Amino acid sequence: MRYKEFAKTGRKVSEIGMGTYYDPLWITTGFFGWRRGASEKVRAIGAGLDEGVTLVDTAEIYRSEPLVAAAVSGRKRDELFLATKVWPNHLRRDALVRTFERSLKHLGTTYIDLYQVHWPNPAVPIAETMAAMEGLVNAGKLTHVGVSNFNLDQLKEAQAALPKSELSSVQVDYSLIHRNVEKDLLPYCDREKIALLAYYPLGHGKLPNDRRLGSTGGRTKAQVALRWLAGKSNVFPIPRASREDHVRENVGGSDWELSAEERADLDNSFR
Repeated sequence: MRYKEFAKTGRKVSEIGMGTYYDPLWITTGFFGWRRGASEKVRAIGAGLDEGVTLVDTAEIYRSEPLVAAAVSGRKRDELFLATKVWPNHLRRDALVRTFERSLKHLGTTYIDLYQVHWPNPAVPIAETMAAMEGLVNAGKLTHVGVSNFNLDQLKEAQAALPKSELSSVQVDYSLIHRNVEKDLLPYCDREKIALLAYYPLGHGKLPNDRRLGSTGGRTKAQVALRWLAGKSNVFPIPRASREDHVRENVGGSDWELSAEERADLDNSFR
């Protein structure tokens, strides 16, 4: 596994991470304490950690924070980069702090590496939300601040609302078949050294079966699709960790390079 600096944090994390969003049924049944296939998911996350993945992304709404806690138990905390997210109905100052403390408890940790606003909420001033984030940073409970599903204007507004801290990341839908962020958001993040976490990096499961992705040096289609993303300086794909075999395959998207010609062919094939 290769590692690269996450934004301007000075921290190097695995260039491919793991996501822990599963499906709406998992979230719904999680409200009632039923965690279908939980042990398999914990093993999948653990398999990724064994292969050198250090970046793990979750969220309060996913109901998977306890799974991450179980998977990282007994491992060196300072070698991990744990990211979670706050739902948009908890963006008022007091609600955000309460939700953060709940995530700390669910993750079994004393600090969170990256806390992200899951979706923008126009009913709550972003300045209030970012002030709460900075308060957590000042308290030593949070290391880095991020956002998710923000467009460029929203990202800039959040960035301007952090007078003492850096906005470290934005998380968006990005893959070979969903490239809208390349118009403005990705170039801006490259200039500002803001990390871009790419969810659905395999096109919501479509790319491993896409005939436009051929064999490259014996790599699978999923590995090629992940390599295309991870080879970009500020992009960190976070494919879902639900099965051990899939996680181990995804890790194979790291530690090698596409040639300039192969990358150009992929760019042109998915225009």
